[in-house]
Amino acid sequence: MTTLFQQLGGADAIDVAVDRFYDRVLKDDRIAAFFADVDMKKQRAHQKAFITYALGGSDRYDGRYMREAHQELVEKQGLNESHFDAIAENLLTTLKEMGVSDEMLEEVAGVVAAPQHKKDVLNQ
Repeated sequence: MTTLFQQLGGADAIDVAVDRFYDRVLKDDRIAAFFADVDMKKQRAHQKAFITYALGGSDRYDGRYMREAHQELVEKQGLNESHFDAIAENLLTTLKEMGVSDEMLEEVAGVVAAPQHKKDVLNQ
């Protein structure tokens, strides 16, 4: 069975998507402040690794757990559901602009914006 990672074009496509995604995020007034003091080169690498794992491109993810990685953002910067939704929206818009079909976008959303994933990120 072909993974979502492979259907999207593999590592090269994910690299391009994540770079374009963060270019978009850093211009989005709803969420840009969360990245003000972030090493974006490192952040992009983490996101590429996470998306690769989440979409079936790897069976390992060595990054921090979502709760741990986002706990301080929730507690000190007020990360909430509207911010999570803005991130998901930016990712899906980026993929759509790259020519990803609506059907595949729904599959990606089902993975990266799944209710349990959202709860973990928001420490709920």
